[in-house]
Amino acid sequence: MTSALGIPALGIASPIGIGKAAVAAGLLHGRRGLVARTDLVPGRTLWVGAVQAELPAIPPSLSQLDCRNNRLMLLALTEIAGEIRQAIDRFGADRIAVVLGTSTAGISNGEEAYLERVGQGAWPSHFLYTQQETGNLAEFAASVLGVTGPAYTIATACSSTGKVFAAARRLIATGLCDAAIVGGADTIGRMTVGGFSALEAVSARHCNPFSRNRDGVNIGEAGVAFLLTPDPAEVRLLGVGESSDAYHASAPDPSGRGARESMTAALADAAIDPAQIAYINLHGTGTPLNDPMEGRAVHEIFGGDVPCSSTKGMTGHTLGAAGACEAAFLWLTLHPAYNAGRLPVHVWDGVPDPEIPSLNLVTPQLGNTVGAGPMLSNSFAFGGSNVAVILGSA
Repeated sequence: MTSALGIPALGIASPIGIGKAAVAAGLLHGRRGLVARTDLVPGRTLWVGAVQAELPAIPPSLSQLDCRNNRLMLLALTEIAGEIRQAIDRFGADRIAVVLGTSTAGISNGEEAYLERVGQGAWPSHFLYTQQETGNLAEFAASVLGVTGPAYTIATACSSTGKVFAAARRLIATGLCDAAIVGGADTIGRMTVGGFSALEAVSARHCNPFSRNRDGVNIGEAGVAFLLTPDPAEVRLLGVGESSDAYHASAPDPSGRGARESMTAALADAAIDPAQIAYINLHGTGTPLNDPMEGRAVHEIFGGDVPCSSTKGMTGHTLGAAGACEAAFLWLTLHPAYNAGRLPVHVWDGVPDPEIPSLNLVTPQLGNTVGAGPMLSNSFAFGGSNVAVILGSA
């Protein structure tokens, strides 16, 4: 176990709001941030969790990295710019790491550029391949912030921004840096939505996690930034558990082995018992295969009493940003400035699946009565890459 690190700052741009206060209000009232789109998959109207905000401009000196994904990341970073500046003044720019996650990078810009090439016979002059490179997210963030410590991007699909906590903590523990900016961004594009659609994993309606009537995901987008330091803070990183079961390229192990291993490892890392966990943010994609697997794994470790919810019914599945987005929901629930003693609501049709072990899914009434304590968030990715993150209050 590594000593708990403080998480003093959070910036977030999500489908249910921009900034901590707006997201906290939407989260605790079950606000859906889903909109209908007809331009992503030919012949289909799909619901997606889109960020409804004007995104900031990229500085001209970084125009080679200009893409929607980096602009979304910049929006989240801007919210904590003051705290980052204080960390630079205290530790030095060379002692602050940047560890971010993504799966899409700027591929949507590449899509638009390709359509222009097909239609007009030439690539647009403003398009550069670097805008699509996965690693450009951390490069961009480090450059725009003026920090020169270790900077890299993790791309393990839907577990990417959960794994950044473990990676950054290792950098601090080994003395390679004193603090870290962690989080990440993913954005909606035709290729991503089309790929999930080809896998028959996309719902034609609002996604319905853990329901008997579930039929797939809604794709979403988000940008999230945390500051991670060795100092005490209102919210702390208590534990991280990683596993790789490599069961299948796109399907989870139906036994839940990898999911159990990541949650068990996180509990051991935090040195706490399952009974101490006050709330679990489920991966809860609403797909036929994920929910039974996760339900079994959670029930085997925690039983059926711990309050749980999947927040993807509000945001959609924010892909590589999901781990950070849902860790942010824990942060907002734990932080006394944003939490009113309520838990994130599970938004669904209320029809349980008898094939999934019974879980204590949060209703608005339960959300008004449950107190805080250590909280866990799950993220499970293609290829069997799993991560569980535990946060706690001071």
